[in-house]
Amino acid sequence: MKTNKYLEELKAKTAAELNDELVAAKKELFNLRFQNATNQLDNTSRIKEVRKNIARIQTVITEKAKVAN
Repeated sequence: MKTNKYLEELKAKTAAELNDELVAAKKELFNLRFQNATNQLDNTSRIKEVRKNIARIQTVITEKAKVAN
C-alpha cells in the first residue's frame, strides 16, 4: 500500500525533518488552494491528499513526542 510505505518513511525521519516536511506540505496546500480559487487547478483531489498527509505528519510528530517523555 502506498500510505503504509509513506508512513514508514515518516517514522524513520527525525523531528526536524518532520517539521520541514510539515512546512513544505502546508505551503503546497496553500498553493493548491490559491490555484483552486483562481480556477487553475485541474486535480482537485490533490487538496484532500495533501491535507491527509499533513495530518499523518502531525500524528507521527505527536507519537515521537510522547515516546520522548
